[in-house]
Amino acid sequence: MQIWAIQTLNSLALGGLLFLLSSGFALIFGLMRIINLTHGALFMLGAYVGATTVRAGYGMITACFAAIVAISILGGLIERFILRRLSSNPQGQVLATLGLAFVIADLCLILWGGDPIPIETPSLFRAPLEFFGLSFPTYRLVVLAISIAVAISLYWLLEKTRLGAMIRAGVDDMQMARAVGIPASKLFTTVFCLGAGLAGLGGTLGGPIFNAYPGLDADMLPLALIVVILGGVGSLVGTFIASFLVGFIYNFGLVLVPDLAYVVLFLPMVIVIAFKPMGLFGTIRT
Repeated sequence: MQIWAIQTLNSLALGGLLFLLSSGFALIFGLMRIINLTHGALFMLGAYVGATTVRAGYGMITACFAAIVAISILGGLIERFILRRLSSNPQGQVLATLGLAFVIADLCLILWGGDPIPIETPSLFRAPLEFFGLSFPTYRLVVLAISIAVAISLYWLLEKTRLGAMIRAGVDDMQMARAVGIPASKLFTTVFCLGAGLAGLGGTLGGPIFNAYPGLDADMLPLALIVVILGGVGSLVGTFIASFLVGFIYNFGLVLVPDLAYVVLFLPMVIVIAFKPMGLFGTIRT
């Protein structure tokens, strides 16, 4: 019984981390129509920044803020000085983000080496939580709670603020949004920084679970792509639901049918693409 409860908790924690990674991915693609293949590398870089901050003697909260700020600035620089210059060349943008992903991965390898760097779980959350006779890792519940809080905050931002209204207008029809005076260039930079910061936050929070290691970007990026495809580009609710769906499918697939784990994971994506190309909750209109 306990192993299934633990796997359920692991799935929820993974789903929360996938949401932090995929929500920014979905917003960037939904607004800018850019398949940002650098996103997994930003997640990995966030894990390394968090690990370095914690090992320097600072707490996890400081590490999270450091990762958010550092990765947001990097994301803004990427958008401003690289992607904006390729705005009329979608294929060039894809290749540029792919190249940047390799560059970031190699720089991480040079700076931090090839061995995994563990990030200690905050002392406050090391003791397991006892619930109905079962023992749960407290930190994973904290990660789940943070991801839900971020989801609520993003929903409020998109639905209740002027910035959110501009983002939604841009997702639905960028040409019309430009026509009514929405500053597209500033909006693009803001959304890219937001998406990059969320990826950095996810990397730091995932550090005590995954560690920071070379190849973390390649492990997480395909999962984020599946989430965006299943949930529907431009839909925050769809991304939230798909993140936990993929978390459950991936974790239980590894436990129940390890030899077919990727078949179980990718098959729903193929079915959705075949019968509902816009995703389960897609909102993009051309």
